[in-house]
Amino acid sequence: MNTFVERFLGGRRGLVNLAILALLLLVVLPLSLSVFRLNLVGKYLTFAFVALGLVMLWGKGGVLSLGQGVFFGLGGYCMATFLKLEASDPVSTAIQSTPGIPDFMDWNQLKALPALWIPFKSLPFSLLATVLVPSLVAFVIGYAMFKRRVGGVYFAIITQALALILSLGIDGNQGLTGGRNGITDLRTLWGWDIRTQHAQYILYFVTCALLLLCIVGLQWLLSGKLGKMLLAMSEREDRVRFSGYDVSMYKVFSFCLAAALSGIGGALFVLQVGFISPSLVGIVPSIEMVIFAAVGGRGSLFGAIYGTLLVSAGKSLFSESFPQLWLFCMGGLFIAVVVLFPNGLAGLFDQLGERILPWLKRRRESAAAAPATLEPAIETPSEKGASS
Repeated sequence: MNTFVERFLGGRRGLVNLAILALLLLVVLPLSLSVFRLNLVGKYLTFAFVALGLVMLWGKGGVLSLGQGVFFGLGGYCMATFLKLEASDPVSTAIQSTPGIPDFMDWNQLKALPALWIPFKSLPFSLLATVLVPSLVAFVIGYAMFKRRVGGVYFAIITQALALILSLGIDGNQGLTGGRNGITDLRTLWGWDIRTQHAQYILYFVTCALLLLCIVGLQWLLSGKLGKMLLAMSEREDRVRFSGYDVSMYKVFSFCLAAALSGIGGALFVLQVGFISPSLVGIVPSIEMVIFAAVGGRGSLFGAIYGTLLVSAGKSLFSESFPQLWLFCMGGLFIAVVVLFPNGLAGLFDQLGERILPWLKRRRESAAAAPATLEPAIETPSEKGASS
């Protein structure tokens, strides 16, 4: 049992953190929030998958990517393609000039379904594609750059450029991708209406369950050889390379893992929100995803989730209350956290724990070492008479 806790949960501390997070997500929030607010939290949690990937890639491996929106969008578009095809059956699209194809294709005068869309008529293929397509793209990009030892700020700029290229590519191919409007009007998943309140509740709990499983799986990876290698690479990459290890392939694996997690988040986002558009793929959302990990603590899996929830909730609150100033508020929040707490919320809690726990330990030790106070004996009247 102790081995299982150490390997999969990161020891007792990890077990407590996982239990607190599960209690918050599965009990406290569903009981205290309305359906609308709970659906918002579910949407925020889809971005937490991207933050977890950034913890593995940036926090543990030391590689900063500013283009994770690319993989989030690829996973989302793979899922949206299946849902759009299901919503575009010949009966529902009978008023179109070409029934049986998505509406935006009909508007762009396409007469047949593009060959790229045909495999996505299968749900199992679509589910696999949400993970494999982002991973394959990440492998091609990562292998090409890491083998040439491209890293640091150059890698960050290149990934940011890729986010811009993909968003422009989606925007410019309206007949194939829906263009600027994206893919909308998504209704059912294998006949199950995903727009109802009951479906939103189920999708929220599915998102939470997958998120908790991802934490356990990533903790298992970090407790093994991969975790040690990532830590060594982030500290002294040259020594790891001189020791005979292929540093580039470890980076490629981390990049692909982060991309796969982002793809899962994108697919869940589409299921909960019901659309996908280029606005979720470009530079701005990619930078926001980095902010999630930075605020929560780029070295902490749990911190990344709390950071995602905090920043996303703050974004919604600021945009509702101060629509003209919310971008400045978000920027100020990010700057304040980075300057005052470089390790994010997780680092702040670690500092508090380092101060509070020794103080509590000293209090217990002093209480145990203090001599017991003796109460003065009180003589009864009979005892007084006997003594006199």
